[in-house]
Amino acid sequence: MNNIELENIAKNLIETTEFAGRKSIELRKQGLKTIIKPDNSPVTNGDLEVNKILTEKIESLTPNIPIISEETVDLKKENNLKTFWLLDPIDGTKEYIAGKDEYTINAALVLNCVPTIGLLGAPKKNRLFYAYGKNNSYMIEDGETTKLNCKKKTAQGKVFAVSGAEKPSSQILEVLKKHKVESFTPMHSSYKFCVIATGEFDFYAAKERAYEWDYAAGHAVAENAGAIITTLDHHPFKYGKSDYKNLSLMIKRNEMLDA
Repeated sequence: MNNIELENIAKNLIETTEFAGRKSIELRKQGLKTIIKPDNSPVTNGDLEVNKILTEKIESLTPNIPIISEETVDLKKENNLKTFWLLDPIDGTKEYIAGKDEYTINAALVLNCVPTIGLLGAPKKNRLFYAYGKNNSYMIEDGETTKLNCKKKTAQGKVFAVSGAEKPSSQILEVLKKHKVESFTPMHSSYKFCVIATGEFDFYAAKERAYEWDYAAGHAVAENAGAIITTLDHHPFKYGKSDYKNLSLMIKRNEMLDA
């Protein structure tokens, strides 16, 4: 798939992702219907409706590429795909239910185990991010499109991190200390990838957690903006694992975190 094809697919999903975001807000205002899944996590009619909207559009754009979604995946079946779509219709469902603004809408095209296209909407923040290959990562905010390059927007000489937990584990605290992190801000969705792409934060680290669909769209946005993404032990972070489970993760805005 060449760059023009990737760009066309990504741009054809922008309006759909924006519509899905508006729909998620509308359903939240109407009052969500929530059930608890077997893994004890919540799912709402908002998650399912966003999944339907994204799936139908993606099927029309790339009918021959399989779609793996958090809401329809069979975790008892091993994955043997290397090229496929990964959907997390609403990442941060608990935040969505609570009416907070951090939840995101996620779609990523993984090509040969690498997330190449990423669409990530943050509806209540009025931001939408999309990427379609190296040096092609963008943010749409209030109708304006900005190309992202991870350029630092915080104080020079200091390192600011995002954290997936209010109280990081001792292992992650050690990683933060090693990278001379000044402070960390908790974020509970894939939005954390995007604020590194924009340069609003410098660093993120996590132990093994979650599934590939939680990371893929944000990974594409951040890495295609110039961020460095590896495991905690500096190995490449790849997709297409048989059980979809994530390895540990480290995101650096660039090698010089404080500049």
